[in-house]
Amino acid sequence: MNSQAPRVVTAVEPDPRKPGVMRVHVDGQPYCAIPASALSRAEVAPGTQLTPERLDLLGELADEEGAFRTLLRALERRSYARRDLGRRLARKGHRPEAVEAALERAAGLGLLDDAGYARNYVETRSARGRGPARLLRDLMGMGVERHHIDAAIAEHWPPEADRTAMPRALAAKRARQLGQLPREAKRRRLTAYLARRGFSGSDVREAIQEALAIPS
Repeated sequence: MNSQAPRVVTAVEPDPRKPGVMRVHVDGQPYCAIPASALSRAEVAPGTQLTPERLDLLGELADEEGAFRTLLRALERRSYARRDLGRRLARKGHRPEAVEAALERAAGLGLLDDAGYARNYVETRSARGRGPARLLRDLMGMGVERHHIDAAIAEHWPPEADRTAMPRALAAKRARQLGQLPREAKRRRLTAYLARRGFSGSDVREAIQEALAIPS
């Protein structure tokens, strides 16, 4: 019966608006877009009869291209760590294999760099008052590897740097906002406030002593 006749590729052409993308037409109609780099894998050309297996393969390749386009739109808005971006693509419904292919393609184009992302994140967020512990938690939650995080923090706060300047400034400002609260209540609140921002240990103790004018 006619309905059982195999579907046939009628055209394979570059997408004029999307470099690196091939448009596949089936039975005279647009069918899907696939990465140009996957054309040999797809083994399609005008006149190719599409078996169910080949249709499935085209679907997988189309999802790879779709995942990459989703990735590009996300990166147009802001930068991402690789694993965090992968989770975003998965939430959009792309298959794990398509997500990994999109991430590899982006990395090959220099669009993903977790080391650089960590450096930029530490620089910008530390300027907003986040300390090393908070930055470590944030970046690990995004899936950045620990050695990238440690390197970024060490670069921003080398051993000879004054690590107390930021917590001192934050504690002084917050202490003024707490007004006439009893000193012990201020101490508790300042300790919690600085801990949420990622500061701990002697840095916090010194900052609070200075902010409350407590003798050491």
